[in-house]
Amino acid sequence: MEKVVIVRYAEIHLKGKNRGYFERALAANMEKSLKGIRHEIRRRSGRYLVENFEESAADTIVKRLSKVFGVHSLSVGYKVPSDIDEIYAAAKLVCDDGGTFKVETHRADKKFYLNSPQISAQIGGRLLDGNKSLKVDVHEPDFVINIDVREDGTALIFNKFIKCADGMPVGTAGRGLLLLSGGIDSPVAGHMIAKRGMKIDCLHFHSYPYTNMQARQKVLDLAEILSQYTCGIKVTIISVKHIQEEIHKNCNGAYMVTLLRRFMMRIAERLALSDGDQCIITGESLGQVASQTIEGMTSSNSVVEKLPVLRPLCGFDKNEIIERSRDIGTYDISIRPYEDCCTVFLPDYPIIKPKLADVLAEESKLDVEGLIKEAFASIEVKEF
Repeated sequence: MEKVVIVRYAEIHLKGKNRGYFERALAANMEKSLKGIRHEIRRRSGRYLVENFEESAADTIVKRLSKVFGVHSLSVGYKVPSDIDEIYAAAKLVCDDGGTFKVETHRADKKFYLNSPQISAQIGGRLLDGNKSLKVDVHEPDFVINIDVREDGTALIFNKFIKCADGMPVGTAGRGLLLLSGGIDSPVAGHMIAKRGMKIDCLHFHSYPYTNMQARQKVLDLAEILSQYTCGIKVTIISVKHIQEEIHKNCNGAYMVTLLRRFMMRIAERLALSDGDQCIITGESLGQVASQTIEGMTSSNSVVEKLPVLRPLCGFDKNEIIERSRDIGTYDISIRPYEDCCTVFLPDYPIIKPKLADVLAEESKLDVEGLIKEAFASIEVKEF
């Protein structure tokens, strides 16, 4: 008898002739997530089986695989020879101590001498005989014992289904550059796009020493959480302190955020193109703050010449975003009281609906190319 983890996918089933591509990508990502743990992964009839690991590693395997996009559900169970006594021994191990239950059997091996209802009846009867605290309820049981008799002479026995990240395997939908701040929104945006199969790189802008090193560390901690879903992540860190100083010195203060966002988008596109990213991803939500009006987004978008800008949170309200951040484990980091670069030189009354002609007039007071070149000279790279 061997403890195993049964891995199922869902959306991949909808793929046609290229389904094998997605299955291989999922298997590769699972291997990456289990790095450092002795194991073997085998594909079996539309699912995967993780085998040959230390039983003490089962919880860690489940925790890691549950965050791999493309995995729909997991079950921890046992693999035994297709023998009714062996199946019963495994069923006892996955059976709860009491309550109502039923046994469900899938018999892929049609040569097995008992059919599915007979297997369920025999195992259920033995469990009842061995534990008087159990009762059968085939309609609304407290738990279900699942038996899967395979064609290779083995059977899988398990109890619970563990819900996982779902989505598509990371790396099957291209590569994008996420503008990662220390707030609640951008990690959620990155998570949502990665769930659709996109590999994520990150770009963080900082204003040290106007912002402290704890603000920077907060972003790196967020990136590390995201990396658990994306099978690794690269973070590029760029200083925009000098850009903010020049805007503050030369331009109407009400345009600080608008002008800064335009610089960020220019820098992001150039970095993305040099690194092979195919789009820019932001955590903007329409109307949430002054820079996220349609006019503000139009202003920042107008400097992006070659790449699409994805805003997966555009129609979400703040409570929806907070709920998702809690679900993925970034919320407690995001609310640490360390402010990011967008709070530096923040005007009392920022422009909410900037007119592009006025923005261009303010921007003409700056050496745009020189400031961008200086920003790229400050690049740092961290990888998780």
